[in-house]
Amino acid sequence: MTTKTTHSNKTKKAVVLLSGGLDSSTTLAIACAEGYDVYAMSFRYGQRNRMELVSAENIAKSLGAKQHKIIDINLRLFGASALTADIDVPKSRTETDMSANIPITYVPARNTIFLSYALAWAEVLAADTIFIGVNAIDYSGYPDCRPEYIQAYQKMANLATQAAVENKIELTIKTPLLEKTKAEIIKIGTSLGVDYSLTLSCYDPDIEGRACGSCDSCQLRRKGFEDAGIPDPTRYR
Repeated sequence: MTTKTTHSNKTKKAVVLLSGGLDSSTTLAIACAEGYDVYAMSFRYGQRNRMELVSAENIAKSLGAKQHKIIDINLRLFGASALTADIDVPKSRTETDMSANIPITYVPARNTIFLSYALAWAEVLAADTIFIGVNAIDYSGYPDCRPEYIQAYQKMANLATQAAVENKIELTIKTPLLEKTKAEIIKIGTSLGVDYSLTLSCYDPDIEGRACGSCDSCQLRRKGFEDAGIPDPTRYR
């Protein structure tokens, strides 16, 4: 979609959803490289991996985000996910297992909730772009990481906001990693100066922030570094 705002006399602004993991950190670096003033947004949503927020703060600082907001919401009230309830995180699964069904690590409607907060902040900032690091290849079957979902949300966003209705801004949701493999993502991030030792992707880290090494996210991350031929800086327990 084309943007209705002009940026000839002012800096572009973008809200970037930042979890502190590999994909979102790379997405933040891409937004910075594209010349945006970046406003990073993270969530304390009741996840068992609270250490990812430390990673998010460190990444936001290292990549020069203009602001970084951490939003408090409580998705543990609903549970139903191994990330927000007392449910075991699946470990040591094969790639076939990972792609067979939507896994128990799926958090109901999480990206819809996160994007809605990002949309609100973008409207306040007069930003016409939201970046999100969803991936349609290594996405573990999550329904809210698919391109058709992003397209539908973008259409809704432009029906739902005053800025869009009054023709001030046409919002675009950018998904620069959508069709990238983990190895490709890591190569892009490395070229943009992402310090992956600051990031944390694990679904079940220990209290010191060391990755378990065997959850789906850890396995995909480890394989990505191997395929990219880049040393893996992850701290595993």
